Amino acid sequence: MNFCYLGVGANLGDRRKNIILAVKKINQLPDTRIVKAAKIIETKPLGGPKTQTKFLNTVLKIKTKLKPRVLLRGLKKIERELGRKKTPQRYGPRPIDLDILFYADRIVNTRELVIPHPKIFQRGFVLGPLSELL
Repeated sequence: MNFCYLGVGANLGDRRKNIILAVKKINQLPDTRIVKAAKIIETKPLGGPKTQTKFLNTVLKIKTKLKPRVLLRGLKKIERELGRKKTPQRYGPRPIDLDILFYADRIVNTRELVIPHPKIFQRGFVLGPLSELL
């Protein structure tokens, strides 16, 4: 089993409910279990439209046997199931956002996946909750 950290955020719809549903679905992925969740915090959006609402964010520590790309596919499926649509706009509003922050001691750098997440150190909404879990 590999320990991983996931960033979770939502700013559309019932934000808290979307996060709770995402957590349940992550826990249902094959060979994957949530070990611990940081408290949920509310933050202003970084980038994107200035009119979008605030985010609720948290970080999860999970154990998984899934390989990084398989885990990513599972997370993208959960995002779609919870209503996330692909749009050309970056950093726009979304019902759920799931990011792999760290995957064990792995470094991955492909077109579809970069681990560690390249913007961790620019995001207080990740660093605060992440520090609760380390």
